[in-house]
Amino acid sequence: QVQLVESGGGLVQPGGSLRLSCAASGSILRINNMGWYRQAPGKERELVASIHSTGSANYGTSVQGRFTISRDNGKNTVYLQMNSLKPEDTAVYYCYGNARTTSYVSVEVWGQGTLVTVSS
Repeated sequence: QVQLVESGGGLVQPGGSLRLSCAASGSILRINNMGWYRQAPGKERELVASIHSTGSANYGTSVQGRFTISRDNGKNTVYLQMNSLKPEDTAVYYCYGNARTTSYVSVEVWGQGTLVTVSS
């Protein structure tokens, strides 16, 4: 019904920047919250950032001040600008969304994940 497709991951040196994108498609009436979680090897999945359709955003403490989340409601797309990247930011980044479908069903959907590696 609703799918999320991420892009923008890759290898970057410490101190560098990357921009992740996540586009939603399908039978979407609206998407309330969209955001990003990440999971590093051997660690639990943690919230990176989330943003409501109103523009209100939340950030995980480890990324605050370095990452910026934004969204284009018209394109059902969320972005994550990551600056001043550190090796500890290395993880698989997963996009998620809380959507209302055109059948008036509420669903939580996840992307397939995109790998971000911060290394020299």
